Amino acid sequence: MLNVLRPALFLRSVYELDFKRLTQRGIQGIIVDLDNTLVGYNRPDASEQLLHWLATAKSQGFRLCIVSNNLSARVEEFSRHVGVPGISKAAKPRRRGFWQAMALMRTQPSNTAVIGDQVFTDILGGNRLGLYTILVHPLEDREFFTTRLVRRIEHMVVTRPERIGVRGKPSAPRRR
Repeated sequence: MLNVLRPALFLRSVYELDFKRLTQRGIQGIIVDLDNTLVGYNRPDASEQLLHWLATAKSQGFRLCIVSNNLSARVEEFSRHVGVPGISKAAKPRRRGFWQAMALMRTQPSNTAVIGDQVFTDILGGNRLGLYTILVHPLEDREFFTTRLVRRIEHMVVTRPERIGVRGKPSAPRRR
């Protein structure tokens, strides 16, 4: 049961992602969370570093889609700005948003990865569909109030991964 909370890979941020490794795994599409994964919570602008990362992913042949529980206006504006399609109000960990993203990218669970900062939304949702799941540290402490509550439980999973059968643990998150 607890295997659905186990990410396949822990990274400090999306910038540590090895695109060659994903290609070797047969990954063609990347679903990525928005807030605290690509940018800080409700931050409107993408950094030059993020724009470069997205361009590199595309140049390596990956199809991308943002899947967020945030509202339509937020996701649509950001998606338009960075040139990546987005799914809003996804209600992760429900499957609908992930399926919509895979339909847009024309991928299947076996060749799709999901990257996010939350175990109980991104990782749980991705694992329920058999996606390659990647957990990153949240970019900042500021976030939606309910997320802060869930983080307390999630903290046990991330800092004590042996409780769910994960060997080793990620390095401590950077605090800003």
